[in-house]
Parts: sequence; C-alpha cells; structure tokens
Amino acid sequence: MDLDAVRTFVAIVDAGRFQDAATELSITQQAVSKRIAALERAVGVRLFVRTPRGAEPTVDGRAFLPHARELLRAEARAYASVRPGHRALRVDVIGRGLAPAALLRDFHHAHPEIELDVVTLFDADAAMEAIRSGTVDASFRAITTTDRRLPADIEVTRAFDEPIQLLTGPAHALAAARALTPADLVGHRIWMPGLVAGTEWAAYYDALAAAFGLAIESTGPDFGVEPLLDTIAGSRSLATFVGEQTRLVWPAGHDLRRIDLCDPTPVYPHSLVRHRDNRHPGLAALRNHLDSIRPEPSDGGTWTPAWA
Repeated sequence: MDLDAVRTFVAIVDAGRFQDAATELSITQQAVSKRIAALERAVGVRLFVRTPRGAEPTVDGRAFLPHARELLRAEARAYASVRPGHRALRVDVIGRGLAPAALLRDFHHAHPEIELDVVTLFDADAAMEAIRSGTVDASFRAITTTDRRLPADIEVTRAFDEPIQLLTGPAHALAAARALTPADLVGHRIWMPGLVAGTEWAAYYDALAAAFGLAIESTGPDFGVEPLLDTIAGSRSLATFVGEQTRLVWPAGHDLRRIDLCDPTPVYPHSLVRHRDNRHPGLAALRNHLDSIRPEPSDGGTWTPAWA
C-alpha cells in the first residue's frame, strides 16, 4: 500500500479540505486528488464525498481511518528501529525461562537506558543466519565447532558457564541427596524429551552421557515443561537435567528436588555470538556486564565437552 497516499488520506480527514491537505503536505491539490484516486482503486471503495465545506470521509473512509493511522505509526516505528543511536539492541536468548534470559534481565536493570528487544530463535544455525543478516545483534549459544569452521565475520566470546543440576521427584532413589557426582548417576534413567538431534543442547548432553556413562533418554513427544515436571514428580525412576538458572515453577505437592552435581560439576558453556562489524553501542555494555558477573570456578573442577 502506498503510504504517501495513506498519509494524504489522513491529512484530508484532519484538515477537512483537499486544498488544506495539499498545503500541509507541500504538494499540489492535483497531486492530492491523484493519490486519493489511486488509493480508492487499491481498496475498491470510495473514501470521500465532496461537500460544500470540502470533503468528508464516507462510511468506508471512517472504517479505514484507524487502520490508516496505525499504518503511519508503524512506519514511524520502522524508521525509529534503525535510526543510528536509537535502535533497540536485539538479542536471542533461546528460551525466556533459561539462563541467558535471566542474565539479560539483570543487564536491563543495570542499564535501563539501553533499549532491549529479546527474541527466541530455534537453534544455532538460525541464530547465525540472523546475526549475519542483521536481524539480531547477538545470541547466547553453545557453539560446537568440531565439524565445521565458524564464518570469518562471526565473533564468539565465552560468556558464562552454567552448572547443571539433577531434578527428581520426592520418591526417586536419589531425592534425599544434597549433592551428587556424575558417577552417582550411572544406572539411573535421565529423561529429556526436549533433546532435538542436531541442536547444540543435544550435542552437549550426548557428550555428557558419553563422558560419564549415563543413560539419557529423549524418547516420547515433548509436550513442554509442565508435563515433564508432572511426570518427574510422580516417578520413582525418572529424573532430568536442568540448568542452575533455569526458572521452574511447580505445584507445592510436586515436592521436586534440585540436586547439585560436583566432582566435577558439568557446566553448560554459554557463548555470546555477534557479527565482527556490528557497532551497536549496547553490545560493548553487554560484554562489560558479562565480565563483571563472571563467577569463580568450582573447587571440585568443572566439565564441558571437548568442543567447548
């Protein structure tokens, strides 16, 4: 739709006369008439009726008016979104209940002057494409580089390592433990239906299982977090892994247990991925924030996959 014609339509409604709209828009009255004629052809209805006083919108014109105003507001927002120094910092966080989202919330509280646009993309390939195309400024990802080289224009900085915890129901054999080693989990069933082959999180848990001889199952449909928690709460044999900073809420009757892992502590390697040529000022502030909150290493050591 021709936004100049839409702008002309709104100007006529506000001014009440074609000539007054032409003066406001600094164009001729003939140009105003041509724009409205083209707009009426596009929408297939008459938008104005001429009166002794000037012009009034028809019934269809009045119906079109709020949408026309919204189109112009959308145009203004579109220009503002890319205006130098004014565009929001767009960051991909994988999921809004996961650690990167919590980190961005803390960053926003520390830097409320930086406007944020938080998005969630499916996997590292989608994130990489969005970064290279400029759709997003940065992404938090676990980058696996064992089978391919990163594009030369992509910069990856290790952001933070998130400890992994075991989540069990109250009747599970390990539920009473305050802390466990990965070796303690051998022979126990770990159920993670959200693992998708080819994703970075599947690569992480595949490596974890191989390193410690664990049985991690991903069979069955993934119905989301709440059904998973329901199943774990009522099971004597199933447990699952969650990130230490993953936000989980469950009914009090579930009595789920989050158990720390140690000696070594498996940690999920979150990295900040960005385009080398991206000069958004918010990126520097975000990287400084990451440096300021980097935790001290675990006394018992940590484990990450070789590719991390």
